[in-house]
Amino acid sequence: MKKLLIFALGTLLLASCSSNNGELVGIYSRAWKDPKPYGMMLIPRGSFTMGPNDQDANWAMNSQTKTVSIDAFWMDETEITNGEYRQFVVYVRDSIVRERLADPAFGDDESFKITMDKKGNELETPVLNWNKSIPWKKYNEDQGRAIQSMYYSGYDATQLVPQLDATILNYKYIWVDYRQAALKENKFNAILGRYDRSTEGLGTTKDSVDVMIIKDTTYNLATGGLENKTVYRELARRGDFIQTKIVNVYPDTLCWIRDFTYAYNEPYMHMYFSHPGYGQYPVVGVTWEQAVAFCDWRTRTYNMALIRGGNPTVQEYRLPTEGEWEYAARGGRDFAMYPWGGQYIRDMKGCFLANFKPLRGNYGVDGFGITAPAGAVYPPNNYGLYNMAGNVAEWTGSAYDKSTPTFVHDMNPQYQYNAKSTDNIIRTRKVVKGGSWKDVGAFLQCGVKTYEYQTEARSYIGFRCVRSHIETGFR
Repeated sequence: MKKLLIFALGTLLLASCSSNNGELVGIYSRAWKDPKPYGMMLIPRGSFTMGPNDQDANWAMNSQTKTVSIDAFWMDETEITNGEYRQFVVYVRDSIVRERLADPAFGDDESFKITMDKKGNELETPVLNWNKSIPWKKYNEDQGRAIQSMYYSGYDATQLVPQLDATILNYKYIWVDYRQAALKENKFNAILGRYDRSTEGLGTTKDSVDVMIIKDTTYNLATGGLENKTVYRELARRGDFIQTKIVNVYPDTLCWIRDFTYAYNEPYMHMYFSHPGYGQYPVVGVTWEQAVAFCDWRTRTYNMALIRGGNPTVQEYRLPTEGEWEYAARGGRDFAMYPWGGQYIRDMKGCFLANFKPLRGNYGVDGFGITAPAGAVYPPNNYGLYNMAGNVAEWTGSAYDKSTPTFVHDMNPQYQYNAKSTDNIIRTRKVVKGGSWKDVGAFLQCGVKTYEYQTEARSYIGFRCVRSHIETGFR
């Protein structure tokens, strides 16, 4: 019956669009404008010379430059702060505790899940009830088992309050491997009605062979357990391009000790992420994979809010490409060595223009010892972006390769490689830009890039998000 109603509604819609004496008038929605994201700046479309503008730290000039064009996009005016990343961690925490409160093995409280839609139809997959408050302080015995399972068990004399078990804060998401789907050999054969690879030139008597794809997963659908493996599967349907990823989202606070062995950084390890005093500081200790997971959560959160309001969705939040980051850092000044446009790291009064390592061991001469607050401490560049040089280096969405200028396209250049768990570690290198509070001035130049492995967390690497701008014909 529902199918008939849907078909009838579709027929009426088509009929209403066709009642124009047969003239081609098109189907258009109401005027729409890409909504400005909170805390983001619009970087206009343009072109620039990508690459280093000066000798590198080794007094060499080996890297190539290339003139490229970049589409317009939105970019966070500051690095993602501890407070903003905490919102992500709290979402994951609250999702897990709601699951456990509804789980018969823990809380056995069905009110924390919604099993029917507004019309009374049973949902195929129940969803979490976010309108139900979590009883963090006042709970019954069953609820107590779920609440207490979120914390480390046992007596810990060093902790005055219960400590959240960070090892269970896992965020699961799915993504579509469009790069693999776009390969010519993975094209759907509409005539045969299946994915079918022609054997022409393969030296076989068969008319076609099975199409195999690579899937890298951290989730076993059969058992529901965690795993990290690469599998080869016959391509039978479009859904086979969907990849599943599970990432632990809590920052690695031990990076403060791991990065600087012979230094006393324990205060930062204990307080930097969790203490409210550091809320406006850029988040660090976040891997590239955690940054990507954050972008997925941010996209889903915003688009779900748009859908609830009856509005069209927008482009996804993501890490900037290497080209986008460098273009934004230059602030519209082609050949600008630094985001502020000048050739020097001090202003005319002798004040430093960024947070970095300016002198031998005198970290604080620029105003801060480690990171600085993400906001208006140092002047922004012409696009209104803060700390595009120094403070924390930033992850990009690009894979690292020294020779990228020779093969990337000159329109929206991007070198993307989705590393599999079986790949060599070299394949997991991602471009890092901007320099940090512990780097010397050479790394602050817009055209300089370094790399880090996507599973590594550092006390000097953070990130900011971008979102492609949807340009319409409406003004």
